[in-house]
Amino acid sequence: MRIGIPREIKNHEYRVGLLPAGVGELVARGHEVFVQAGAGVGAGAEDAAYHTAGATLVEHPRELFDAAELIVKVKEPQPEEFNYLRADQVLFTYLHLAPDPQQAHALLDAGLTAIAYETVTDAHGGLPLLAPMSEIAGRMSVQAGAHCLEKANGGRGVLLGGVPGVEPGHVVVLGAGTVGSNATMIALGMGACVTVIDRSLDALRRITERFGTRAATLHASHEAIARSLVDADLVIGAVLVPGGNAPKLITRAMLATMRAGSVIVDVAIDQGGCCESSRATTHEAPTYIEQGVVHYCVANMPGAVARSATQALNAATLPHVLALAKGWRQALAEDPHLAAGLNVFDGAVAHAGVADALGMPCRPLA
Repeated sequence: MRIGIPREIKNHEYRVGLLPAGVGELVARGHEVFVQAGAGVGAGAEDAAYHTAGATLVEHPRELFDAAELIVKVKEPQPEEFNYLRADQVLFTYLHLAPDPQQAHALLDAGLTAIAYETVTDAHGGLPLLAPMSEIAGRMSVQAGAHCLEKANGGRGVLLGGVPGVEPGHVVVLGAGTVGSNATMIALGMGACVTVIDRSLDALRRITERFGTRAATLHASHEAIARSLVDADLVIGAVLVPGGNAPKLITRAMLATMRAGSVIVDVAIDQGGCCESSRATTHEAPTYIEQGVVHYCVANMPGAVARSATQALNAATLPHVLALAKGWRQALAEDPHLAAGLNVFDGAVAHAGVADALGMPCRPLA
């Protein structure tokens, strides 16, 4: 099969779909790999390394998309790339279609087959291709939030860990999954006071088992969230509905009760965000202030640590890329967990959660 690895063009996105080692695995199996020049530089992979691995380097994205049957990316196609897509292609990448009807319609109009990293499952009910980026985003969320809390960045001027004689900052984590547990780990490591809120008692038990009583836990309710926000210095939005829109857990009324200069880091922004006032931002302009609260809503947080993120992502995706390269229909037929990643096929939405979020009919692949 002919496989294409384009250079990502989303704002400050430095990750790459495959590193040279993965290209080498594909070439050794008889596949032809095209890599756009400069695609891996931001992640520490030079063009020469791709050439040595057996890839064909091309300059223009049009040339790459025209040549490839399977496109392996990191982020969803940007509007500038929509015209490159065609019906006989397979696209394997993060899509996050629920809050992005423009992209959804572009994929449907192209008629291609689109498989989303974020809805591929595993035998344990997890999301193995989302997990490594969730781990990174969870850890980065506290790092970013601590920076935003600095007075020069619009924050309250609070040091999360405090100092002797001064109380630490209060971090509220909404969601006890992969993002939430990693955010909790970093926040506790910095010496903050942490409260984790989730509707799943099992998830809260796992937090307690891992961190003991250092992390307070609350069962999610409108009242519990509202009460916790009042004295929060930093709020981490870490909720996920696979394929669907994130629930709006923080209303504008709740926002009005938060202290001026407090910070919300909405990691759920890829799925629309969990705060009514959240809107996607970029690494170039990561924050805005609404009702006195600093909002950090960067939609591709792990792109800032591209070397680490690309290595973690490639380790998870490469086995699936190798399977798809032998034929996507065969791969999905043999692996129901990979089949769960199918979002779009032949001009229709094939994932129930995505279809529901977009208000479109669902036509699963038989």
